[in-house]
Order: sequence, then structure tokens, then C-alpha cells
Amino acid sequence: MSISQTIADFVTIAIHTGGFMDLDRLYLQNRILGLIGEDTLEPVAPRGGQTDPAPLLEELVACAIKNGVLEDTQSQRDIFTATLTDFLTPPPSVLNALFAQHYQNKPQEATDYFYELCQKNDYIKNKAIAKNVVFPATTKYGPLEITINLSKPEKDPKDIAKAGKNTSTSYPQCLLCMENEGYQGRVDYPARTNHRIIRLNLQGESWGFQYSPYAYFNEHCIFLTEEHRPMKIDENTFRRLVEILTVFPHYFVGSNSDLPIAGGSILSHEHYQGGRHEFPMAKAPEEKIYHIAKYPEVTIGKVKWPMSVLRVRSANKENLIKVATHILTTWKNFAAPELNIRPFSGDGTRHHTVTPIARKKGAEFELDLVLRDNNTSQEFPDGIFHPHQDVQHIKKENIGLIEVMGLAILPPRLKGELAEVEKYLQGNDNEMVVIHKAWADEILARRKVTAANVQQVVQEEVGQVFARVLEDAGVFKWDDAGQAAFDRFIASL
Repeated sequence: MSISQTIADFVTIAIHTGGFMDLDRLYLQNRILGLIGEDTLEPVAPRGGQTDPAPLLEELVACAIKNGVLEDTQSQRDIFTATLTDFLTPPPSVLNALFAQHYQNKPQEATDYFYELCQKNDYIKNKAIAKNVVFPATTKYGPLEITINLSKPEKDPKDIAKAGKNTSTSYPQCLLCMENEGYQGRVDYPARTNHRIIRLNLQGESWGFQYSPYAYFNEHCIFLTEEHRPMKIDENTFRRLVEILTVFPHYFVGSNSDLPIAGGSILSHEHYQGGRHEFPMAKAPEEKIYHIAKYPEVTIGKVKWPMSVLRVRSANKENLIKVATHILTTWKNFAAPELNIRPFSGDGTRHHTVTPIARKKGAEFELDLVLRDNNTSQEFPDGIFHPHQDVQHIKKENIGLIEVMGLAILPPRLKGELAEVEKYLQGNDNEMVVIHKAWADEILARRKVTAANVQQVVQEEVGQVFARVLEDAGVFKWDDAGQAAFDRFIASL
């Protein structure tokens, strides 16, 4: 296919999705012609039925490299691709207007439109996401979901060398700031030319709604405040989560906690995560039901889950928020020193917070409050309620919102390392790293491993380790002492 045909087909998709009209065809063709380093365009008619821009993008990028206008490194290809796919994306003002039009029909119609656009314009990296290793795991707490994250591209050595020569800059302040919208990117910062944000008003403040480029689950989205400020969990958090459910009742929404060790990876910019996925924790049963006399229509359930979770349910939004705030305030000051649960250090440093997750079930709002504690000790310097040393060969990173709900995000090193574990379990030559040896020997002592079942065995055992990771992060263990303290906390409400 000629490059002129490629351009014509790509422009047709741009007119359909990018907010352009047929009158803009010549303009778009010439803009792309110049970008890829060509100077002649043959008169060709666009082919019908071309709706996938991905193969056309590959041809345009290859042409730019051949013509010497694009350096063939990962960062430069990403920046160039985002520049091209910006033509497939309406400007922010147009996009927000189109989103509002769809929303008038149905909230889900609006998010369907925006999600499809973010896939078509390559902002959501479906091709990269497809590389992730995903499998289920059955545990005593029910099914868990395991992901080995392979989607984010490795850094190109040429880019690394170039980044070392760059002058550091603080613009944008972080990956979540609204200033990312349309930002070209650089060798040490991702391209965001094709990035768009839907504007929202939450509790009288300016917020944004966007999708995650490297999604961990269906329609993985982010809600972020326009102001660059640290994460904070308080009554306003619960109000915003409930308000988001009112705007997008078909989504769940939750927040990482606001403390290190017990929080997620970005604590410097207040944001929430949501999407259309039912996580294992949402399916977990409530072991016991409680009520606070002042709010009889609000149900509090102790959830059967490896972490310590109270599920608050009510159709009355205001009372649900008041009960959630009361639980948070009480937990911030609760102590069980015999279990190493201490709300404050001697210098007044706070150690207690919650990871809240909200969803709508019919007329009721449901708010799961996961109790978190970020204390450390000499025995557990990484965190008393953090993955302990004996499971860090599988998961060492902080347990954030997504893991809390039962979806493991495991490091990419495990793809190769687990393959070597499989060889070891079969008695074959292997290069298994020493951190997995005690675990592998323990598996061999319990299970019969064959060539036919070795992959299944390893995946099942990874699931059991992840369940232990969550148990480590739980403040009230599922033993007599832990549950007695949990009941004492609930009684204090």
C-alpha cells in the first residue's frame, strides 16, 4: 500500500473521531505528510471500512524513521505516535461537549464513548496490556486475581543516555496533574499529546476524570483534583466518592490511603481510581452485621477477607458518610498494643487510616473501609502490616487500593523467575534465583509436581502467597486474639 493511501485512510478515521469535518481533509493530509518527512501526496481515494488506526500508525512511524525525521528509540516513537494520534482526538473543549451530550442520554453512554476513543487513539495501551500474565487463584477467602505486569515498556539504552544529559524540569509537577493534557513528552517523561481529561465539579472543586493508559482492569479510570495536593482521607473523601457514584453509578470508585507503606505509589496528588470491574473483595461475604443505634438504617458488616474490612451500606447517603467518618475517627485513635496496633508514635506521628472503596448496589451505597496501619518495628522494618520478608520474593511493594481488593499486581521479573522455578520443581537444569528456593522446596514437600501440572501448581502457589501478603497487611488477624481485638474496636463504635 502506498504511503498516500495510508495517509488518506488515517485522515478518514481522524475525521470520524477527532472532531474534524470533510473540509479539513487536505489540511490533515498535509500536516501528516510534513510530520513523516514526505513532500508529495498522490491523489487517492480513502478505502472504505478502515476503522483500526493501529496498522496505519505503524506504517506512518516506519516512514518517518526511513526519512530520518524520527529517531528509532522507544521514547521518540512514543512521542511521535502520540502526536499522530492527537489528530484522532477532539480538542478538550470539543471532547467535553461531546461527553456531555452522550451523558444526557445515559451516563454509561458517555463513558463508553470516552473509553472507546481512548483505545482508538492509543492512549490506552491495549497492545502492551495484552502482554500481562493473568491467572485466577483459589484461596480460603475465595478467588483472587493475579497479574504479572509486563505492559510498561522497558527503557531504551539510548533514551537513558539522553535523559542523563537533560536539564531537570518540574513541569508537569507529576503524572496526575492536569498540565499533562496535550503535553508532548520528553525522553524521561511519557508523551501525553493525545491525553484528554473530562472536567467534573466535586464538592465545589475542579476535578478531572481520565482513563489509565496501562489499565489493570476493565475501564480503569482515575479521578484527580486540579490542585496538586497530597492525598488525604477524611469526611470529604467519603463525600466525593459517593458523589462520583451519583454521577457514574455503573462504576466503583476508591482511594489509596494517605500514609506511606499503607498507601499507593503516588501520595503527592490527591486522586481516586475506579472502573467497571467486580473485584474479589466485593464478592466476599459479611461474617457478622452490626448497627449503631443513632443510625439504624446504616448496616455495618465485618467482611470475611484477609485484610480487616468493615462494609457500610445504606440508601441514605448523608448517614452513610457520617458513619464512615465515625469509623475513621475511631480507628485513628484505636490501640491494641498487644497486637502492635498503635495509632501514634511518641512524637505524635499518625499511623492509622483507611483505604475506602465505594460502589452502588441498587438503591444502596456500599462503602468498604479497609483498616490500615503503617507502623514499623525492628522485626518488620518494612512495615508490621506490610508483606513480611518470607513473601517478598513474590511481592515486596506497598499494598495499595487494587491489591486490597484482591487483584495482585506483581513485578515483571516474576515471568522469567517463575519459569525457572517450574524447571527446578521438575528436577531440570535451571537458573532459579535463591530467593525462591525455600518456597520451591516447601512446594515439593507438599505436592506432586509433573510436567503436565507444573504451571498450574506454581500459579496456585503464587495465589496462596498473595493471600498471605494480604493477611500480613491485615491489622486484625483471623485468630482468637485478632478477632477479639476487632470485636473490641467494633464495640467502641
